[in-house]
Amino acid sequence: MECKRSLWSVLIAALLVFSLAGGAMAAWGTKELDTEKIAVAFAGEVQRGEYKVVTTQELKSWIDQKRPMLIVDTMPFEASYKKQHVPGAVQMEFPIPEMTKPDDKTKAVLETLLGPDKNRLIVFYCGFVKCTRSHNGAMWAVKLGYKNVFRHPGGIKAWAEADYPVEQVK
Repeated sequence: MECKRSLWSVLIAALLVFSLAGGAMAAWGTKELDTEKIAVAFAGEVQRGEYKVVTTQELKSWIDQKRPMLIVDTMPFEASYKKQHVPGAVQMEFPIPEMTKPDDKTKAVLETLLGPDKNRLIVFYCGFVKCTRSHNGAMWAVKLGYKNVFRHPGGIKAWAEADYPVEQVK
């Protein structure tokens, strides 16, 4: 009788462990597939856009070193930029879908914002990795002939998660 009870205890414990592990593995696999999908889409954007990438920590280091650069927040003014943005960033909203061709007004505003120095260090960011607004800004800066263009993929979400300071428009 004692042996049967021990066997049942071991069997129930094993089933519990395997069911929990199976659930964890399923969740882990799904999450990794989602991450992979995001990574592949991001890599495709970078390749099409022909710009470079800067991490949150690298961008913070550049700011701390006072490197001369233009930082462009590509999020909507009222919904995002006004509430929080990377210190020193200027705002120019870009659409989420990939822009195949900007209209003449958008192109003129972008050229004015970026200035005449085609070698200027320029960093575009938006909300988070899946947001493609920064891709549009960086891609079109490159298409306009700018040579030192970066995209900060983590955007304001990664910046805030790193506990770096943000500015607000009062």
